[in-house]
Amino acid sequence: MRTVLISVMLSCFFSGSLDLLASQGSDDTQFKALVLYENSGHHREYTDAAVPWLKQLAADNSLAMDFITSTDTIDEAFLANYQLLIQLDYPPYGWKEEAAAAFVGYIEEGRGGWIGFHHATLLGEFDGYPMWDWFSDFMGGIRYQNYIATFAEADVWVETKEHPVMKGLPGRFRVKKEEWYTYNQSPRPNVKVLASVDEATYTPDSEIKMGDHPVVWTNEKMKARNVYIFMGHSPLLLDNDAYTTMFRNAIFWAAGK
Repeated sequence: MRTVLISVMLSCFFSGSLDLLASQGSDDTQFKALVLYENSGHHREYTDAAVPWLKQLAADNSLAMDFITSTDTIDEAFLANYQLLIQLDYPPYGWKEEAAAAFVGYIEEGRGGWIGFHHATLLGEFDGYPMWDWFSDFMGGIRYQNYIATFAEADVWVETKEHPVMKGLPGRFRVKKEEWYTYNQSPRPNVKVLASVDEATYTPDSEIKMGDHPVVWTNEKMKARNVYIFMGHSPLLLDNDAYTTMFRNAIFWAAGK
């Protein structure tokens, strides 16, 4: 019994140490990333799948990751600790003023990389907050317009196969469940599009369409390496090899690795 108890205690100790390393980093840490995520609402299921996936990726690749659920702690000094910021299903409104200013500097001056998912393009006036014009410009000058509330499957077409974020992906891959936001205009004139959704493959079909409908892109006008990936609503995405390959590629590319 005593042997079993000691074994359990050691197991808990080493498990805790691994979590501590993932947060604090160590001498062999490749880089440190900050993950800003939503922990409530209808994106919670995606978060509950993505956060463990990220923690496992960090453990497997000697990365350090810290996780926060608000912008309260973000300022210039705080962001200086990180080579990458992952905005995981967190909207571009409601940021504290100091956090927003620090983020603008981080991106414009190339102090680190950025990956945004899904909710990061919920641009407009929401919940009493005004439009963040800088963030709209960062995302290609777009404004959120509509979405497929009943969800649809669709094919994503990889347009820029040579980009490191797209490495190892097939020319097309299927997304089984997504809301497919539409915007007031395509961001294409202002960004480099890496992938688009083929609206002709919506299942079931929907009248909510854009025509030219990019879903993965990067703004090369900014010094920071950055990529926006629209897909990020359903936990099913974390079972999609093409999606997780793209996610992993984006992390290492945006961090400059």
